[in-house]
Amino acid sequence: MNTFWLKIAGIAVLVLVVIIAIGIFSGGKPEPKQPTKTIYDQWDEDEKRLNAEPQYKETAAPQEPIPQPTEQNTTVQPTEPVEPPKPQFKKLLPEDDIEAQRQWQWVLNQRKMGRLPVMGYGQMVKTCRDIIQRWPGSEYAFYAKRALADLSERYKKMYNITDEETDLGDFK
Repeated sequence: MNTFWLKIAGIAVLVLVVIIAIGIFSGGKPEPKQPTKTIYDQWDEDEKRLNAEPQYKETAAPQEPIPQPTEQNTTVQPTEPVEPPKPQFKKLLPEDDIEAQRQWQWVLNQRKMGRLPVMGYGQMVKTCRDIIQRWPGSEYAFYAKRALADLSERYKKMYNITDEETDLGDFK
């Protein structure tokens, strides 16, 4: 009987077993991959960011001197942190408020559509400008300015969005 081919087959099996053993012991468990972001995830992030409550921009507050205890007053009362005041926006009539809400929802939907390939932000920009013009000083005008400011420089140039249209004032 020819043992030459048996020796070759045995060596091949041995090499295969060694390769598998090296892979098992050196590789360990593969690292879990981060799930790929989908367009739906991006839409959710956009909606949360654009609908977030307006807040004042943080500025460096001047340091107040710490009062030193005197002979009459030996205890120093700790000062509680002062919460910044909430922004005040112009109140709208109920009819205007409903219309502004409707248009703001349109802006959010157009923002989602603008993220899709071959679509643009033209309708969103037009509606934002309409909101800013019809209800200046309202919270919807603030949201519309925030939506315009959130666009990339490419689209700001394409739609001729001015700094005045994206100026959020003392808010963020």
